[in-house]
Amino acid sequence: MSASKSAEIIRHQPLAEALSERYLAYALSTIVSRSLPDVRDGLKPVHRRLLYAMRLLKLDPAGGFKKCARVVGDVIGKYHPHGDGAVYDALVRLAQDFAARYPLVEGQGNFGNIDGDGAAAMRYTESRLTEVATALMDGLDEDAVDFRETYDGEESEPVVMPAAFPNVLANGSSGIAVGMATNIPPHNIGELCDALLALIKKPDLSVDGLLACIKGPDFPTGGILVDSPDSVHEAYATGRGTFRLRARWEIEKLSHGLFQIIVTEIPYQVQKSRVIEKIAELLNAKKLPLLADIRDESAEDVRVVLEPRNRTVDPELLMEHLFRQTDLEIRFSLNMNVLSADGTPRVMPLKDVLEAFLEHRIEVLERRSRYRLGKIDHRLEILAGYLIAYLNLDEVIRIIREEDEAKAALMKAFGLSDMQAEAILNMRLRSLRRLEEVEIRGEYDRLSSEKAGLESLLAEPSLRWAEISRQLIETKKRFGQKTRLGARKTEIAGPPSAVVVPIEAVIEREPVTLLLSEKGWIRALKGHAEDLTETRFKEGDQLWIALHAYTTDKILIFATTGRFYTLAADRIPRGRGFGEPLRLMVDLPNDAEVAALMVHEAGRELLLASSGGRGFRVAEDDIVAQTRAGKQVLVPGEGEIAAFCLPVDGDTVAIVGQNRKLLVFSIEEVPLMAKGRGVILQKYKDGGTSDVKVFRAEDGLTFRSGERIRTEMNLVPWRGARAGQGKLPPTGFPRSNRF
Repeated sequence: MSASKSAEIIRHQPLAEALSERYLAYALSTIVSRSLPDVRDGLKPVHRRLLYAMRLLKLDPAGGFKKCARVVGDVIGKYHPHGDGAVYDALVRLAQDFAARYPLVEGQGNFGNIDGDGAAAMRYTESRLTEVATALMDGLDEDAVDFRETYDGEESEPVVMPAAFPNVLANGSSGIAVGMATNIPPHNIGELCDALLALIKKPDLSVDGLLACIKGPDFPTGGILVDSPDSVHEAYATGRGTFRLRARWEIEKLSHGLFQIIVTEIPYQVQKSRVIEKIAELLNAKKLPLLADIRDESAEDVRVVLEPRNRTVDPELLMEHLFRQTDLEIRFSLNMNVLSADGTPRVMPLKDVLEAFLEHRIEVLERRSRYRLGKIDHRLEILAGYLIAYLNLDEVIRIIREEDEAKAALMKAFGLSDMQAEAILNMRLRSLRRLEEVEIRGEYDRLSSEKAGLESLLAEPSLRWAEISRQLIETKKRFGQKTRLGARKTEIAGPPSAVVVPIEAVIEREPVTLLLSEKGWIRALKGHAEDLTETRFKEGDQLWIALHAYTTDKILIFATTGRFYTLAADRIPRGRGFGEPLRLMVDLPNDAEVAALMVHEAGRELLLASSGGRGFRVAEDDIVAQTRAGKQVLVPGEGEIAAFCLPVDGDTVAIVGQNRKLLVFSIEEVPLMAKGRGVILQKYKDGGTSDVKVFRAEDGLTFRSGERIRTEMNLVPWRGARAGQGKLPPTGFPRSNRF
């Protein structure tokens, strides 16, 4: 090409505009020609081309199989210029009875399995169409739908299939386009036909009326739908929503009161092997204390055996935990984003999808009727010519024998059309029997009657709807609930009863000893250790708090900021190391320290106090934090810190200040609060609180005096009202001002 000619085709365009234009073209191509199904036949272009190519290869249900490589070759060579891998994957999915509710392809060979194993190479597998696929294409030869040229202009392909049933709902669809996606679950053809018949009878039928026929999705792998009717109604009314699907299980009783749980159906699109691997991982991590073992005894059917820890295990509790932890329960999202008849993508509610299908069927019926009328008119014209020939048989024979231009002579002599004359000339001699004339008259009368019926059908809408209803009833007989293929597989159940899963069912209960060092390193030792003298710490660090707990416990951490943090005991690092800095496990500020560490006890109360002598009681259940950030409970005053956190296991409070004054008062004087600075516990002129203790008055106040433990029973001298100053402690009270 010369320089002048090449310069003529250079387009000067801003880069942003050029990119936008080209990306928009790509996006539209992806949406329309690849990812979204047509609402009328529920097929994407690759599926439609596959079925059409197999039809031309005469791979009928009653015929033989052909290699899938032959099918894929025809598809990519004539209709779908894409990779053979993508086409073969689409073919395989149409043949998998665990992926397609109503398989459109019958496979012979290895087409994969529910464990996630792939199909054999296309050179090893064979395929043919199913009865369901033929129902989708019934009428292609009768001008039921438009055809268009293929990508190279050498062939033609259907724009849409005639579709005897709403395949977009029957087999569902999923796909991701640019900026949009679709996800439609499969449904039962029999129920869809019932809904369509009800909609024909009552066009203004509500969603509730449709749901009286369509109970919900019907997945090929079965399972149990456990959603509320309101949730299902909302999903179908809007075209968006989710369905909660669970595995089906049963109890198999063994000898001596033992039993095992058998999972017989798993949720749709869940790989069985992955679920088993996940449960095995949880078992190894000791997060399934109610489960002893899992085995896969599946053959053609699904049979996963769950062996409980012992005969006292509640199977409902065990399964509830597995539903929460694994894909034995899934949420299947509904997003009915489809291409309408004019090629526009939009999310349609259930009623709109069914109405779009009925409009398509009406158009298919009208086109097939007109096509049939044309064929009848053509045949009637020929039959009329035959009848004229029989009435004037001798003259016709003479003209054919004697005339040079027999065709023209016949047309002139009997007023025949060109087509009639040609048909008479092509008539075989054996057709001149008297019996043949009777048959022709009978055929002429039958076709005339059929023609009158078709003309009435095209003229009267009510007759067209009656014919559509008849076709739907016929489809229901072929693929409905009473057939082996059409029997409902997914059970519709209400939402499950709320089962509380205790922590013991999630984590194996084991004793541990928690160690917190002075520099804030925390770890757990196996068992309840008593002698910690041999325990090693980092250089310059030493033990500060040791606590006996169990792996099922929640550990409360009270910081000097007045904020509570919660840790699961099983999450605290174990092993021979030094543990992990506590600040990496919770959001403890650098200027804060740990004031207290304790095991959470449900229903208990705690006494909180600041260094300034203010505090309150708090319900322990209200301070459990759900996040790393913790929960602010005690708000210290300026220059103060949160210093004390004690279980309320008595009826009396003893508080001693830095001024060495002791005050004793009833715990009832301390209010129960949820959050705040608190009330004054003891009043000081200078300094703050040294120590606080909660005890039972009848047991007396104990404190350490040197090497001995002393108990003061007569507390009258130090008793007073809350917020008093108190008096000097009894003789022998430690100089450290600590109980």
